[in-house]
Amino acid sequence: MLSQLFFIRHGDTAWSKSGQHTGRTDISLSAEGEEHARRLAECLGGLAFSRVFVSPRQRARRTCELAGLGARAEVEPDLREWDYGDYEGRRSVEIHEERPDWNLFRDGCPGGESPAQISDRADRLLVRLRSLEGTVALVSHGHFGRVLAVRWIGLPALDGQSFDLDPASVSILGYDHGRPLHPVISRWNATPGPWENAR
Repeated sequence: MLSQLFFIRHGDTAWSKSGQHTGRTDISLSAEGEEHARRLAECLGGLAFSRVFVSPRQRARRTCELAGLGARAEVEPDLREWDYGDYEGRRSVEIHEERPDWNLFRDGCPGGESPAQISDRADRLLVRLRSLEGTVALVSHGHFGRVLAVRWIGLPALDGQSFDLDPASVSILGYDHGRPLHPVISRWNATPGPWENAR
């Protein structure tokens, strides 16, 4: 049975620093993002992952490689970031000038994915992941990771707004005392450091 999911968000890019929504745009890691991804290798190196899955975007694939997981990684299209549609490359502050009450997790993006669509994508992925065994690593993106986490514990996509997720962070999704009917978020948004107690 699946024991844990390690969710790893990719390192910083120029757009994540500027606050621009980055979905389909295949942007590379910044120098700082690469350095933070290398630090992940020190923390994850002692863990034995049964499978490793990565988003097709280069920022995630490069993070995966620098974190020492690239050789075993399988590209998983459902790990791609939220499709921001017409809001691709725009900052929330700019969008709020036009739509003051806009909330990504409630409203989605015109020309992109709705909350229902990204929730369905996360659910579809979780069904497949729950059929695996051992500890699985996922290298992906911020907004998608927030939806994946709340869907793991049975909450609606809207609740993802309450879970901040930093670049080059690690979160752990597991079960309460190993009981598969009681999924929990074991750790959230941890920056590089030893996770020897998470095994």
